[in-house]
Amino acid sequence: MKKIVYCTLIISIAVFHLYAGRYAGDFMMIGSGVRALGMGGAFAAIADDGSSIYWNSAGIAQIRQSELTAMHAFLYNGLASYDNISFCQPLPNEVTIGFNVTRLTVDEIPYFDEQYLLGTNVDQRINNSYYQLSGVPDGNFRSVDDLYQFAFAKHIQYMANMGWLFFEVPLDFYVGGNVKYIKRQIKDNLGAGTGIDFGFKVKTDLATIFDLDYLGDISLGMNFQDISSTDITWDTSSEHKDEVLFNSKIGVAVEQPIKSIKSILTLAYDVDYIYGTSNHLGVDLNYNDTASIRMGYYDNNATCGASIKIYGINVDYALINNPVGLTNRIGMRLKF
Repeated sequence: MKKIVYCTLIISIAVFHLYAGRYAGDFMMIGSGVRALGMGGAFAAIADDGSSIYWNSAGIAQIRQSELTAMHAFLYNGLASYDNISFCQPLPNEVTIGFNVTRLTVDEIPYFDEQYLLGTNVDQRINNSYYQLSGVPDGNFRSVDDLYQFAFAKHIQYMANMGWLFFEVPLDFYVGGNVKYIKRQIKDNLGAGTGIDFGFKVKTDLATIFDLDYLGDISLGMNFQDISSTDITWDTSSEHKDEVLFNSKIGVAVEQPIKSIKSILTLAYDVDYIYGTSNHLGVDLNYNDTASIRMGYYDNNATCGASIKIYGINVDYALINNPVGLTNRIGMRLKF
């Protein structure tokens, strides 16, 4: 019974998306990566791993080794799966390119075509048991949402002369973007569309600005998603189109070394402007680049997570609370 309830909810949302036409990109709002979601989605200003292709493409310019990341999330008590894999490759001249694939899959969704009720009237459906609904589905179908992204980012270093004697502020600029291809399949219908994201990040050294050696770095990140008015066109007779709404993410992050315990403490704050304003808070404590713990908060929901490096491979875990229930995410990051 629970399975039918969950599947009914999922297919209702899918049908609503199909006809409402303004929520076609909702599956992408689930977000990629494990670290980022463990910090409540406050990642636009951090953006330093493969999941940055989603959070802020400019951030992949910080990746100076080949990096492979993968993630799996268990959604809706196992009725849906959410998978993500990305690869980033540094190039000469402080350039990095990346490729990301994300898939949301819901299997065995029951449907009721009720074709045998066509041509009947109310009295027949009340008085004849043959025309009364049995609750047994006529079959099952599958829903698959795919997102493909190709990203490009460039790192630019600049020493800003602030006008004070012998004083220059080091600034690291990261600029990037990605081209995305969205493909959605609900039962026998297929919809597809393309879009563009643009990201920007600037990072500076607080120790230089305040002349205090123990201070760390501060970063500002901005990500603008679907800036080209992304539409998903369905292969229906009417060629129905869904609109993926424009979204902007703005974030700030501070990375503070704590030398006494060989750790780095990161504090981050993001705000999204899609469907109103959404605030995201996150904190991460990394010990000696071998283990991390983190917590986050967004829209009255709490998140937490941890990472550990084993033989050069970072294994990540996140537990996310949301209105549907608890969600578990596991992932790995490999540099080579």
